[in-house]
Amino acid sequence: MKFSRSSGILLHITSLPASFGIGDLGSSAYEFADFLAAAGQRLWQVLPLNPTGYGDSPYQCFSAFAGNPLLISLEHLRDAGTLPASDLASAPSFSEASVDYGAVIDFKFRVLRRAAQVFFADGSRADHAAFEHFCESARPWLDDFALFMALKQQQGGVMWTRWEPSVRRRDSGALEQWSCKLAPELKARKYWQFEFFRQWEALKHYCQERGIRFMGDVPIYVAHDSADVWSRPDMFRLDDQGMPSVVSGVPPDYFSATGQLWGNPIYRWDVLAANGYQWWIERFRATLSLFDMVRLDHFRGFEAYWEIPVGETTAVHGRWVKGPGETFLSALQDAFGGLPIVAENLGVITPAVEELRQEFGLPGMALLQFAFGNDPQGPSFRPHNYARDLVAYTGGHDNDTTVGWWSSSGASDSTRTPEDVRQEHDFARAYLGLHESDEINWALIRAVLASVADVAIIPLQDVLGLGTEARMNLPGRVSGNWKWRYRRGALTGELSGRLRSLTTIYDR
Repeated sequence: MKFSRSSGILLHITSLPASFGIGDLGSSAYEFADFLAAAGQRLWQVLPLNPTGYGDSPYQCFSAFAGNPLLISLEHLRDAGTLPASDLASAPSFSEASVDYGAVIDFKFRVLRRAAQVFFADGSRADHAAFEHFCESARPWLDDFALFMALKQQQGGVMWTRWEPSVRRRDSGALEQWSCKLAPELKARKYWQFEFFRQWEALKHYCQERGIRFMGDVPIYVAHDSADVWSRPDMFRLDDQGMPSVVSGVPPDYFSATGQLWGNPIYRWDVLAANGYQWWIERFRATLSLFDMVRLDHFRGFEAYWEIPVGETTAVHGRWVKGPGETFLSALQDAFGGLPIVAENLGVITPAVEELRQEFGLPGMALLQFAFGNDPQGPSFRPHNYARDLVAYTGGHDNDTTVGWWSSSGASDSTRTPEDVRQEHDFARAYLGLHESDEINWALIRAVLASVADVAIIPLQDVLGLGTEARMNLPGRVSGNWKWRYRRGALTGELSGRLRSLTTIYDR
């Protein structure tokens, strides 16, 4: 699909400066939308919005369909009369700079449980009717998700493969028994989904009125400990106990000499193909109801994916296995027509991957931070080599910020040596025509905005000129990711004016 010439900002919802320890769909989201409009931006890119599990990663979620209740605005619930103001007065003191997920989870779920009680006891007839309509329309995934989460809580949070065999195997009698026993919990969890999607639709409408579109994110894999795998084990390469025989990852690359061992179960693509990739079609239908366009994560894996035997401690010892490729994308195209998809084609990219992308007219990606070093894709990431059907970034959520990347004299985040870093910086200075007083973040921002790429996206950290302390994710690091939040007052009129000026100059 052809995208119009435009630009936008990458900022996950959790990074907004909301009041209760984590960014949410409340007033700070609307303020950020106003900043985008003032800065002449037409795109807001977010990471997956699903309920996070292991490591608080939006790429390891309990469901590929559900929304994350932690993103529900408690202020909106208070203003709607669903939450007494006294319940918010007891909130602990949260950091303004980062998310303490443990403390946020403890507080928000306690308050959300109270909101569910009020909603079902005192909610209006119209609200109850809207809730029932939502439950019916979301039934294909909602019932399984609510039961999965309720069972997980009842079992002390352990992974579903350690539940009693009858529940693990989804025996109908056991599921019916537990559904009755946990009925109030199921109802609360369904309400949280209803409220999440209601708040999201309101924000999306507000953005649409200001000419702002959303770009979402579809991870290729789902988490092993998820409602998706528990409810459809036939779609994954699992043994009789529900454990995978092979797992996902990527071989050694820029970020790691031992590769990245993600650990997600691998799809049984033959089973998915046999019913016309119906699960994937439903996943995309749900996703495209939220977003105007999506980034398809690890597009390379649809042509061929890296399969690692269970038990390996790194991703070094794996093998490439042919993916579903053309038949999969053809099924999506038949279902949706033009595909509003951006293919994340970073990493070990072969001619076959690019041929597949081009066959279906999917724009690729280019990260300017990778343009100046010894990455094999480096030349294609230099603006003079860009194609128009491209989304150009200064950096992505897995990168250091541009200021952090530029300030680093070593290479703790990648396989680069200090000499590699020095040569990379020398080449960047020459390529960008940098002077001593130039701000590196604005030099890269100008370069991607000036390029012929149809779409340019800038992480907010680069607009703000922040260093490594604002990095969102370091691949391979088990904990400490996904925490960064920007501070209130950071989005000034001077900043929006500077960005709008460049956006206007370069016809975005």
